[in-house]
Amino acid sequence: MQNFTEEIKNEITQNSLKDRGMRLAMLSAFIRTSGSIVSKEGYFGFEIVTENERTAEFFIDMLENDFGLAIFVDGAKFDILSGKDKFAFKCISDKSDALLKELGIVGEDKDGKFLAFGIAELLISKQNNKLAYIEGAFLGGGSCTLPEEGTYSRTGYHFEIVFSNKITATDFCDILCDFEILAKLVSRKDSAVVYVKSKEVISDILSVMSCEKSLERLNKIVEHKDKQNNANRVNNCSISNIDKTVTASVKQVRALEIIAQTVGLQSLEKPLFDVAECRLADKNASMQELAGRLSISKSCLNHRIRKIIEIAQSLGRD
Repeated sequence: MQNFTEEIKNEITQNSLKDRGMRLAMLSAFIRTSGSIVSKEGYFGFEIVTENERTAEFFIDMLENDFGLAIFVDGAKFDILSGKDKFAFKCISDKSDALLKELGIVGEDKDGKFLAFGIAELLISKQNNKLAYIEGAFLGGGSCTLPEEGTYSRTGYHFEIVFSNKITATDFCDILCDFEILAKLVSRKDSAVVYVKSKEVISDILSVMSCEKSLERLNKIVEHKDKQNNANRVNNCSISNIDKTVTASVKQVRALEIIAQTVGLQSLEKPLFDVAECRLADKNASMQELAGRLSISKSCLNHRIRKIIEIAQSLGRD
């Protein structure tokens, strides 16, 4: 069964890209997060590595059919560390050089060509292009984990996208802010990670990326976990109340035993004697139950219990 990250990525690749601007934005983000820039014979090109076969096919098709690049496919290679196949492909030519400039990844000035790390404003000037950039970034460096269904798990909700540098990651956070999504940014080894841990924010991101099926699965898990957590809270509350009832009962019975062994229960005023008799008859009853049997309010019962405990304390044995 595919994991949640794969579900999201596969759903993204099924969404339609309306124009060239969206393709450029998505491709630029994808290369930023899963690729490395290489140069040969004065040309800049790229090498891509991804674990998702459908994602690899999606971008190879885009590069060949929409941008006319000749792609060299290395094929699938098993990665020992991740335990998964990784799909690799690359392109280094005059066309890849021109495309990287259009993607805002390679710049050129009077001193020559250089790598640009900020996200080009022209690339994300339209709202749809920003959406495509978010999707492309997730396809290249994104992952999303959810609590396991039907089991206890310490794994919570976590969504992240890994970038190769902090400048791009910071600009990406600004794009998310345009959609009222506030993400955190942290450095991890040589990478910059944009992440969120709130199920509500993850839901917003999936909605922005139009991943309706993935969003539906998230909502089902959230609903199930919320019910499970509520049941646990009710159970814990019940256990806590039982513990309090037992502790209170033990203290009350101990006070009555002291009075019985010293001055005798008959020395108590009738209202207090009635409470003593009722408590000793059922040591496990709650205060609410005792109050009902005595036909008095719970506050009245508490008052009488306090007087009994005070009497026991005055006898110097509690």
